[in-house]
Amino acid sequence: MELPTEALELRAARTGLQGIPTKVANQERLSTDDCLAMYQSDDVALLGMLANDVRERMHGNVAFYNVNIHVNYTNYCNQFCGFCAFQRRPGDDGAYCMTPEQVGEELAKANPEATEVHMVAGVWPALKYDYFLEILRAAKASRPDIHVKAYTMVEIDEIERLANKPLPEVLDELKEAGLDSMPGGGAEVFSERVRQQLYPKKMSAERWLELARGIHEYGFKTNCTMLYGMTETLEERVDHLNRLRELQDDTSGFQTYIPLAFHPENTPALGHLPIPSPLERLRSIAIGRLFLDNVPHIKAYWIMTGLAVAQAALSMGADDLDGTVSQEKVYHDAGASTPEVLTRADIHRLIRQAGREPVERNTVYDIVNDFADGDPVEELCV
Repeated sequence: MELPTEALELRAARTGLQGIPTKVANQERLSTDDCLAMYQSDDVALLGMLANDVRERMHGNVAFYNVNIHVNYTNYCNQFCGFCAFQRRPGDDGAYCMTPEQVGEELAKANPEATEVHMVAGVWPALKYDYFLEILRAAKASRPDIHVKAYTMVEIDEIERLANKPLPEVLDELKEAGLDSMPGGGAEVFSERVRQQLYPKKMSAERWLELARGIHEYGFKTNCTMLYGMTETLEERVDHLNRLRELQDDTSGFQTYIPLAFHPENTPALGHLPIPSPLERLRSIAIGRLFLDNVPHIKAYWIMTGLAVAQAALSMGADDLDGTVSQEKVYHDAGASTPEVLTRADIHRLIRQAGREPVERNTVYDIVNDFADGDPVEELCV
């Protein structure tokens, strides 16, 4: 859709977004000042229109999803993050740590059509380096053809420490054991002030970025995220996005950006905060698409956004809904009220109601099934 730039600039001048429609039309990079203006403006509808223009320029009318499984292999954690409702210590109610055999069993009984397993968990120093290799081997033994996307930078930091080996050697061994790519969590927001306030035991922004650089240079693809709606300022959100964009300029290793709306329910320190509104969730999607011009995909992670917002986001910059997401625990423990699993039919209905065409992808965005010509019943039973 070609937007009338001159008319949009008149509107933008009234809402603090002057110059941005012209830059978007000319495919010019937005500045950090532009990014801050987008967070400060009340005109989320204009941001959505501009982001949709970029989204359609990049991906046309398709909306991606995959058929995936989540395995959160332990909720033992010693990071004591003030925003987390998932963490437990051994002996706490609900605490668990899966054995490699249990990981394999979980995958064996899970959706047989899944092309990806997403494995992330807490950080617990008593686990040995071999444990992390063994759960990868167990996943591959159970489902040889499944793509294993596992271990955030926070987990990799701990795994490297346990291994006491250089990062490339650790990545060699993880890859040999079955690791195929990595997710993008654990970054939270790149503010040292917020880190000291809410998660001082967790790695610094500099260490997260250092590990991501090394992982990309090794050859693994990852996603990237920002957890917003805690105590960060708008300027700190802009800084976070800018650091991601700068790293992507150097490595091209990020496949997808996923803005994560903070869920305060059940958290130890931030339960009094409001959940980011649907408008703020859509704003974050749109800004991600407009500012992160070098990241190919923007995901509306329906577990976090809610189904209605995820649907609307497909016209405000997002081109991906994530997937079927069975057995996810981290965000549901934090109060997410979304379903714990969707079928292909559910996802297709959401996408088609949003006026888009569903395309099933694998983890690295190879097309598995293109449903532009319709939805055969036999393809939608899982």
